[in-house]
Amino acid sequence: MNDLTQYRIEELLEGCRAGNRKMQEALYRQTSAVMLAVCMRYVKDRATAEDVLQTGYIKVFQKLQEYRGDGSLEGWIRRIMVNTAIENYRKNLRSINMVPIDDAFDQPATGFDFSRLGMQDLLTIIQKLADGYRLVFNMYAIEGYSHKEIGAALGISEGASKSQLSRARAILREEIIKMEGMDYAKHTG
Repeated sequence: MNDLTQYRIEELLEGCRAGNRKMQEALYRQTSAVMLAVCMRYVKDRATAEDVLQTGYIKVFQKLQEYRGDGSLEGWIRRIMVNTAIENYRKNLRSINMVPIDDAFDQPATGFDFSRLGMQDLLTIIQKLADGYRLVFNMYAIEGYSHKEIGAALGISEGASKSQLSRARAILREEIIKMEGMDYAKHTG
């Protein structure tokens, strides 16, 4: 974590667990920029991401007693933000737009250079994905969830998760190629 505060992580944890507002604000200031970026990947606009972020931090401060220090505090907070974004999605949309598994096609995971693409460009492309594609892509490719875990979290089958990921990758590939000014037809045949 960044040294954006004069407090050590142990002091922040102790203060936050005691309900000290100053320490809660310091923890928020130290971690909120990274967590907002996490939230932005799961929603379509900044206002919704900020709502998810605020709800997530309420949960962080309510559940801080449960943090055992097994992993990094930032990783623990990140997991809460991802779960909050998923809950937000479930609350606002009753079903995920799924493609039939027969319509899915496997796309190779290699042969694509993301390093030439700016982070903001990639975030913009990800935000344009349909909700189901975006959630599965983020959970699998960025957060490292398995298809089984994604299925359980979203109430879908492992096959549907794989299908959504495959389609998301294909759409992302097409959009990135368009952004790079390439003619997609030249690269499909």
